[in-house]
Amino acid sequence: MEDPESKVEIGKEERAKTFCVTGATGYIGSWLVKTLLQRGYIVHATVRDPAKCLHSFSMWIGSDRLKLFQADLQVEGSFDEAVKGCDGVFHVAASMEFDIHAKDNIETHVQSNIINPAIEGTLNLLKACLKSESVKRVVFTSSISTITAKDINGTWRPAVDESCQIPIDHVWNTKASGWVYVLSKLLTEEAAFKFANENKIDFVSVITTTVAGPFLTASVPSSIRVLLSPITGDSKLFSILSAVRNRMGSIALVHIEDICNAHIFLMENGRAEGRYICCVNSYLMSELIDHLNREYPSLNMHMSEGGNHSSIPSVISSKKLRDLGFCYKHGIEDIVRETIACCVDCGFLPPILK
Repeated sequence: MEDPESKVEIGKEERAKTFCVTGATGYIGSWLVKTLLQRGYIVHATVRDPAKCLHSFSMWIGSDRLKLFQADLQVEGSFDEAVKGCDGVFHVAASMEFDIHAKDNIETHVQSNIINPAIEGTLNLLKACLKSESVKRVVFTSSISTITAKDINGTWRPAVDESCQIPIDHVWNTKASGWVYVLSKLLTEEAAFKFANENKIDFVSVITTTVAGPFLTASVPSSIRVLLSPITGDSKLFSILSAVRNRMGSIALVHIEDICNAHIFLMENGRAEGRYICCVNSYLMSELIDHLNREYPSLNMHMSEGGNHSSIPSVISSKKLRDLGFCYKHGIEDIVRETIACCVDCGFLPPILK
């Protein structure tokens, strides 16, 4: 069924709204494209390699509602055609670089090879939006990695909201697991808001928590690999999950359908502004492992839970988004069940023995 908001009036006629989605081959990007198409929108999907998205969008390839554009964030002007005539842009594309292995001048290497390209790529996209003169809003996909539940004294805050950004110098100094990704997201979002404010671009940011559920991508998304690390026994990915728990006190979750619905909701809601945490709920590591173990009993579920708490020390609040009128459809049971089912179907997890 088409969404009534998918149309815009032109005189006495109506046309379907057109949205550009960057990073359309990624986990959120591909599901967002699917959701927009199902709602009756026209989608301009940007990809670096069109061949990689044939699997995800096979039923829409060749239709007049999906147009694929080969674009590279590092090439200025690369997005001009993709955003031309669009009503809005969803900037989902991002590097999923968690760590770096350079031994010498690591700060210089990260700044030059990861952070600067990420910032420049986002600014290139925003410049294309300015040129288009049709884009009314840009919705940016941020990350809970930019947020911390601890104050400057290391004390747990009673509630965590959009204002609780992790200090940039703290990330540089501690270099905790996943620090490169954290810095990239923090500094890119900061630069994007600055450029948007200076150039009067309506810019809204969605702070995604750990996203899971079914997926369209050919490979298992990174967020799912991290979430399922207590099952798979991948110690490197479990260290990332533990780093999230150590920074936030718990693991905040959201279903892929809900995160995509939130992106569209914020694109369409005229009162939306600033940053919005998207989290259905948060769970202690022990609670998460219990849910995983009930759905998929595994011998690997013995991984260390050091630093756990008897109660969640901070509430990770999605109040700002809920107060705007957004409603979540899926809780942890749906998230865990559908994630595991999809991973069994694709062969990432072996079938559950009855």
